[in-house]
Formats: sequence, structure tokens, C-alpha cells
Amino acid sequence: MRRSVVGLVSLLLAGCLGMPEGVTPVKGFDIHRYMGKWYEIARLDHSFERGLEQVTAEYTLGSGGRVEVVNRGYSAADQQWQSAEGKAFLVDKADEGYLKVSFFGPFYGSYVVFELERENYDYAFVSGPNTNYLWLLSRTPSVPPEVIERFRMSAGELGFDTRGLIFVEHSNAALH
Repeated sequence: MRRSVVGLVSLLLAGCLGMPEGVTPVKGFDIHRYMGKWYEIARLDHSFERGLEQVTAEYTLGSGGRVEVVNRGYSAADQQWQSAEGKAFLVDKADEGYLKVSFFGPFYGSYVVFELERENYDYAFVSGPNTNYLWLLSRTPSVPPEVIERFRMSAGELGFDTRGLIFVEHSNAALH
């Protein structure tokens, strides 16, 4: 019985890794350059960020290849900041934009950087394990319209429902 439970839990946890069909992690990824603060520009809706504005993610490199993650957003409805702390690790290759991230104990989900501005790491297109999870991240609170259009087109071609994109308000970004 115990072996069955362990096998089932392992299967469920493994189901959170992987990536949507057609999504490929960027190659030549430099985890050190990816560290720092990112502003969430757009996302698909999901319960753990619902209603949040001014969302940021802060990544810092810890020991043993561990990446410390702090996601933060403002809930206008509750008039308060919310944050979540997690950890991430590279999954396969050190130069590939494919990480596993956890905010809930031993449960990991995919974090796949499938497009990245290479010169300065100015923006990144990120997916989760399936087409329900999608983010456009930037080093600044806004991006040029052509980046948004490229994000919509690229994500749409990969099967994401871009009609459901939420564009994150950063009007008070100076509060971060």
C-alpha cells in the first residue's frame, strides 16, 4: 500500500513538470543574469494571483544552485500587499531556461522561459506546465507595444488563449 501511495504522489508531482506542446526553453540561458527584480506585465488568470496589481517577482541565487523567489502584489480589494516565498532549481541543463519552482513544500511546477531578450534580459515569456499558465515579465513596469504584440502572437501560436490575458497595473510601481 505504501509503495502505491508513494508511486501515486510521485506521478502527481511529476505531472506538474514538463511544458506545453511546442514550448521550448531558451538555450544559452544565464541564471546569474536572470536574477533580480521582474515586473509582471501580463498573465493568464489563476487563483494565486487573482485581483493582484503591481505584481513583481524577485529572484536571488542561493547556495547549491537554489534560486530564492519572492512574488509580491497589491490587492486593491484588501488594500494590502501580499507575498509568497518559494524556491526554484534548474531542471535539466545549466544553460536552459527550464526551472522547477515551489511555493508549497515538496510540490514543484514548471517555469519555462521560452523567449528572452538576450542583450540585457529586458523581458521574458514564461509558461508553466500547460497552457493555463503564461506570463510576460519585464525589468521595467512597462514594455513597448511591439513586445506585447510579439508575446500575443508567439503565445497564441503555441496554443495559449491570449484572449484571457490580464495586463497588470503598475501605476504605483514606485511603492515597490
